[in-house]
Amino acid sequence: MQTSNAETARQDNEIDLALCRAALYSALALGFRPPTEQTVDRLVTPESTDALADAAAALDAGRTRDLAQAARAIGSKGTLSVAHLLASYRRLFGHTVRSPVAPYETEYGAEALFQQPQELADLIGFYRAFGLTMNTAEHERADHVCCEYEFLCFLSLKEAYALEQGDAAMLEETVKAQRLFLRDHVGRFVPAFAGKLTREDGSGFYAALAELASRFAAWDCARLGVPLGPESLSLRPATDDRVPMACGGETECPLTVDSHRPQKTEI
Repeated sequence: MQTSNAETARQDNEIDLALCRAALYSALALGFRPPTEQTVDRLVTPESTDALADAAAALDAGRTRDLAQAARAIGSKGTLSVAHLLASYRRLFGHTVRSPVAPYETEYGAEALFQQPQELADLIGFYRAFGLTMNTAEHERADHVCCEYEFLCFLSLKEAYALEQGDAAMLEETVKAQRLFLRDHVGRFVPAFAGKLTREDGSGFYAALAELASRFAAWDCARLGVPLGPESLSLRPATDDRVPMACGGETECPLTVDSHRPQKTEI
Protein backbone atom coordinates (compact mmCIF):
# COMPACT_ATOMS: atom_id res chain seq x y z
CA MET A 1 0.00 0.00 0.00
CA GLN A 2 2.86 2.39 0.80
CA THR A 3 4.39 1.72 -2.62
CA SER A 4 1.03 2.38 -4.27
CA ASN A 5 0.56 5.62 -2.35
CA ALA A 6 4.08 6.76 -3.20
CA GLU A 7 3.51 6.02 -6.89
CA THR A 8 0.21 7.89 -6.85
CA ALA A 9 1.86 10.90 -5.20
CA ARG A 10 4.68 10.83 -7.76
CA GLN A 11 2.22 10.70 -10.65
CA ASP A 12 0.12 13.52 -9.19
CA ASN A 13 3.28 15.62 -8.86
CA GLU A 14 4.24 14.97 -12.49
CA ILE A 15 0.74 15.96 -13.60
CA ASP A 16 0.96 19.18 -11.59
CA LEU A 17 4.34 20.03 -13.10
CA ALA A 18 3.06 19.40 -16.64
CA LEU A 19 0.14 21.73 -15.92
CA CYS A 20 2.54 24.37 -14.56
CA ARG A 21 4.55 24.18 -17.79
CA ALA A 22 1.32 24.55 -19.74
CA ALA A 23 0.48 27.66 -17.69
CA LEU A 24 3.82 29.30 -18.50
CA TYR A 25 3.63 28.42 -22.18
CA SER A 26 0.06 29.70 -22.34
CA ALA A 27 1.12 32.98 -20.70
CA LEU A 28 3.98 33.43 -23.17
CA ALA A 29 1.70 32.66 -26.11
CA LEU A 30 -0.77 35.27 -24.88
CA GLY A 31 1.96 37.80 -24.16
CA PHE A 32 3.36 37.69 -27.68
CA ARG A 33 -0.03 38.15 -29.35
CA PRO A 34 -1.32 41.65 -30.03
CA PRO A 35 -2.54 42.81 -26.60
CA THR A 36 -6.16 42.80 -25.51
CA GLU A 37 -7.99 43.12 -22.20
CA GLN A 38 -7.20 39.43 -21.67
CA THR A 39 -3.49 40.27 -21.78
CA VAL A 40 -3.92 42.78 -18.97
CA ASP A 41 -6.14 40.46 -16.91
CA ARG A 42 -3.87 37.43 -17.18
CA LEU A 43 -0.40 38.99 -17.22
CA VAL A 44 -0.40 42.42 -15.65
CA THR A 45 -2.60 42.33 -12.53
CA PRO A 46 -0.97 41.40 -9.19
CA GLU A 47 -3.21 38.36 -8.82
CA SER A 48 -2.31 36.99 -12.24
CA THR A 49 1.43 37.53 -11.86
CA ASP A 50 1.34 35.91 -8.42
CA ALA A 51 -0.37 32.85 -9.90
CA LEU A 52 2.13 32.70 -12.75
CA ALA A 53 5.02 33.06 -10.30
CA ASP A 54 3.61 30.22 -8.18
CA ALA A 55 3.55 27.94 -11.23
CA ALA A 56 7.10 28.99 -12.11
CA ALA A 57 8.32 28.40 -8.55
CA ALA A 58 6.85 24.89 -8.55
CA LEU A 59 8.86 24.07 -11.67
CA ASP A 60 12.08 25.73 -10.59
CA ALA A 61 12.24 24.30 -7.07
CA GLY A 62 16.03 24.50 -7.09
CA ARG A 63 15.92 28.09 -8.41
CA THR A 64 18.40 27.23 -11.11
CA ARG A 65 16.78 29.76 -13.47
CA ASP A 66 14.79 31.89 -10.96
CA LEU A 67 11.67 31.56 -13.05
CA ALA A 68 9.40 32.93 -10.33
CA GLN A 69 11.33 36.19 -10.16
CA ALA A 70 11.10 36.57 -13.93
CA ALA A 71 7.36 35.85 -13.83
CA ARG A 72 6.73 38.46 -11.13
CA ALA A 73 8.77 41.05 -13.03
CA ILE A 74 6.17 41.01 -15.82
CA GLY A 75 3.65 42.61 -13.49
CA SER A 76 6.08 45.07 -11.92
CA LYS A 77 5.81 47.70 -14.66
CA GLY A 78 2.96 49.58 -13.02
CA THR A 79 -0.57 49.94 -14.35
CA LEU A 80 -0.53 49.19 -18.07
CA SER A 81 -3.50 49.74 -20.35
CA VAL A 82 -4.24 47.88 -23.56
CA ALA A 83 -3.50 51.09 -25.48
CA HIS A 84 -0.08 51.39 -23.85
CA LEU A 85 0.77 47.75 -24.57
CA LEU A 86 -0.52 48.02 -28.12
CA ALA A 87 1.69 51.03 -28.83
CA SER A 88 4.73 49.11 -27.59
CA TYR A 89 3.70 46.01 -29.52
CA ARG A 90 3.37 47.89 -32.79
CA ARG A 91 6.68 49.68 -32.25
CA LEU A 92 8.54 46.43 -31.56
CA PHE A 93 6.82 43.92 -33.83
CA GLY A 94 5.15 46.11 -36.44
CA HIS A 95 2.87 44.56 -39.03
CA THR A 96 5.41 42.68 -41.15
CA VAL A 97 8.44 40.45 -40.66
CA ARG A 98 10.69 43.50 -41.24
CA SER A 99 9.93 44.89 -37.78
CA PRO A 100 12.57 45.87 -35.19
CA VAL A 101 12.04 42.45 -33.54
CA ALA A 102 10.93 39.64 -35.83
CA PRO A 103 8.59 37.24 -33.96
CA TYR A 104 9.04 34.59 -36.69
CA GLU A 105 11.44 31.71 -36.05
CA THR A 106 12.59 31.21 -39.62
CA GLU A 107 13.88 34.77 -39.84
CA TYR A 108 16.71 33.73 -37.49
CA GLY A 109 19.92 31.94 -38.42
CA ALA A 110 22.29 31.86 -41.38
CA GLU A 111 20.57 28.75 -42.68
CA ALA A 112 17.23 30.63 -42.92
CA LEU A 113 18.11 31.85 -46.41
CA PHE A 114 18.14 28.27 -47.69
CA GLN A 115 15.86 26.35 -45.32
CA GLN A 116 12.92 28.62 -44.55
CA PRO A 117 10.33 26.73 -46.66
CA GLN A 118 11.48 23.40 -45.23
CA GLU A 119 11.34 24.73 -41.67
CA LEU A 120 7.82 26.04 -42.18
CA ALA A 121 6.79 22.66 -43.56
CA ASP A 122 8.37 20.96 -40.55
CA LEU A 123 6.38 23.15 -38.17
CA ILE A 124 3.13 22.46 -39.96
CA GLY A 125 4.00 18.76 -39.87
CA PHE A 126 4.36 18.90 -36.08
CA TYR A 127 0.99 20.62 -35.73
CA ARG A 128 -0.82 18.23 -38.05
CA ALA A 129 0.68 15.17 -36.36
CA PHE A 130 -1.26 16.16 -33.25
CA GLY A 131 -4.49 17.07 -35.02
CA LEU A 132 -3.88 20.82 -35.19
CA THR A 133 -4.06 23.05 -38.23
CA MET A 134 -3.53 26.72 -39.04
CA ASN A 135 -6.58 28.94 -39.32
CA THR A 136 -5.91 30.52 -42.70
CA ALA A 137 -8.40 33.31 -42.02
CA GLU A 138 -5.95 34.81 -39.52
CA HIS A 139 -3.22 35.31 -42.17
CA GLU A 140 -0.41 34.26 -39.85
CA ARG A 141 2.60 32.02 -40.37
CA ALA A 142 3.27 28.75 -38.59
CA ASP A 143 6.59 30.02 -37.25
CA HIS A 144 5.18 32.92 -35.21
CA VAL A 145 6.46 32.59 -31.66
CA CYS A 146 2.98 32.60 -30.15
CA CYS A 147 1.94 29.66 -32.34
CA GLU A 148 4.99 27.69 -31.23
CA TYR A 149 4.24 28.46 -27.58
CA GLU A 150 0.63 27.40 -28.02
CA PHE A 151 1.83 24.09 -29.42
CA LEU A 152 4.10 23.48 -26.42
CA CYS A 153 1.21 24.39 -24.14
CA PHE A 154 -0.93 21.81 -25.96
CA LEU A 155 1.79 19.16 -25.61
CA SER A 156 2.13 19.89 -21.88
CA LEU A 157 -1.62 19.48 -21.41
CA LYS A 158 -1.53 16.26 -23.40
CA GLU A 159 1.31 15.00 -21.22
CA ALA A 160 -0.80 15.67 -18.12
CA TYR A 161 -3.70 13.81 -19.71
CA ALA A 162 -1.50 10.82 -20.63
CA LEU A 163 -0.20 10.65 -17.06
CA GLU A 164 -3.70 10.83 -15.66
CA GLN A 165 -4.89 8.05 -17.97
CA GLY A 166 -1.79 5.91 -17.45
CA ASP A 167 -1.23 5.80 -21.21
CA ALA A 168 2.50 5.04 -21.53
CA ALA A 169 2.50 5.12 -25.34
CA MET A 170 0.84 8.53 -25.49
CA LEU A 171 3.18 9.85 -22.82
CA GLU A 172 6.25 8.67 -24.70
CA GLU A 173 4.99 10.18 -27.96
CA THR A 174 4.22 13.50 -26.32
CA VAL A 175 7.50 13.87 -24.44
CA LYS A 176 9.42 12.94 -27.59
CA ALA A 177 7.57 15.65 -29.52
CA GLN A 178 8.39 18.22 -26.84
CA ARG A 179 12.08 17.30 -26.98
CA LEU A 180 12.26 17.51 -30.77
CA PHE A 181 10.25 20.74 -30.94
CA LEU A 182 12.41 22.43 -28.35
CA ARG A 183 15.61 21.23 -30.02
CA ASP A 184 14.66 22.20 -33.56
CA HIS A 185 12.47 25.25 -32.97
CA VAL A 186 11.77 27.08 -29.69
CA GLY A 187 15.05 26.23 -27.99
CA ARG A 188 16.96 27.13 -31.13
CA PHE A 189 15.75 30.68 -31.74
CA VAL A 190 14.09 32.01 -28.57
CA PRO A 191 17.39 33.01 -26.87
CA ALA A 192 18.25 35.23 -29.87
CA PHE A 193 14.67 36.52 -30.20
CA ALA A 194 14.47 37.31 -26.47
CA GLY A 195 17.88 38.99 -26.48
CA LYS A 196 16.95 41.26 -29.37
CA LEU A 197 13.60 42.09 -27.76
CA THR A 198 15.29 42.99 -24.47
CA ARG A 199 17.69 45.33 -26.24
CA GLU A 200 14.87 47.04 -28.14
CA ASP A 201 12.46 47.40 -25.20
CA GLY A 202 14.88 48.31 -22.42
CA SER A 203 12.96 48.07 -19.14
CA GLY A 204 9.50 47.72 -20.67
CA PHE A 205 6.82 45.04 -20.37
CA TYR A 206 8.03 43.11 -23.41
CA ALA A 207 11.60 43.07 -22.13
CA ALA A 208 10.30 41.42 -18.94
CA LEU A 209 8.33 38.94 -20.99
CA ALA A 210 11.46 38.22 -23.02
CA GLU A 211 13.42 37.53 -19.84
CA LEU A 212 10.87 34.92 -18.76
CA ALA A 213 10.91 33.41 -22.25
CA SER A 214 14.70 33.18 -22.19
CA ARG A 215 14.92 31.63 -18.72
CA PHE A 216 12.10 29.18 -19.38
CA ALA A 217 13.65 28.06 -22.67
CA ALA A 218 16.92 27.36 -20.86
CA TRP A 219 15.10 25.53 -18.06
CA ASP A 220 13.00 23.33 -20.35
CA CYS A 221 15.90 22.51 -22.66
CA ALA A 222 17.94 21.46 -19.62
CA ARG A 223 15.02 19.33 -18.38
CA LEU A 224 14.85 17.43 -21.66
CA GLY A 225 18.58 17.36 -22.31
CA VAL A 226 18.58 19.33 -25.57
CA PRO A 227 21.01 22.11 -26.55
CA LEU A 228 19.97 25.72 -26.17
CA GLY A 229 20.44 28.03 -29.13
CA PRO A 230 22.85 30.99 -29.10
CA GLU A 231 21.90 34.43 -27.81
CA SER A 232 22.72 35.97 -31.19
CA LEU A 233 21.63 34.78 -34.63
CA SER A 234 21.84 36.57 -37.96
CA LEU A 235 18.58 37.46 -39.65
CA ARG A 236 17.36 36.43 -43.08
CA PRO A 237 18.34 39.10 -45.64
CA ALA A 238 15.60 41.57 -46.45
CA THR A 239 16.16 40.86 -50.15
CA ASP A 240 15.03 37.23 -49.71
CA ASP A 241 11.33 37.46 -50.55
CA ARG A 242 10.60 33.83 -51.43
CA VAL A 243 8.30 33.50 -48.42
CA PRO A 244 5.62 36.23 -48.34
CA MET A 245 5.51 38.68 -45.47
CA ALA A 246 2.81 37.92 -42.97
CA CYS A 247 0.65 40.58 -41.41
CA GLY A 248 -0.39 39.57 -37.92
CA GLY A 249 -3.99 40.37 -37.24
CA GLU A 250 -4.89 41.51 -33.74
CA THR A 251 -6.34 38.13 -32.91
CA GLU A 252 -5.39 34.92 -31.20
CA CYS A 253 -2.77 32.59 -32.60
CA PRO A 254 -4.33 30.63 -35.49
CA LEU A 255 -3.76 27.09 -34.18
CA THR A 256 -7.02 25.18 -34.15
CA VAL A 257 -8.08 21.58 -33.86
CA ASP A 258 -8.64 20.07 -37.28
CA SER A 259 -12.21 18.74 -37.14
CA HIS A 260 -11.60 16.64 -40.24
CA ARG A 261 -8.65 14.80 -38.70
CA PRO A 262 -9.26 11.83 -36.39
CA GLN A 263 -8.01 12.61 -32.89
CA LYS A 264 -6.00 10.16 -30.84
CA THR A 265 -6.99 11.84 -27.58
CA GLU A 266 -9.22 14.53 -26.23
CA ILE A 267 -7.93 17.02 -23.73
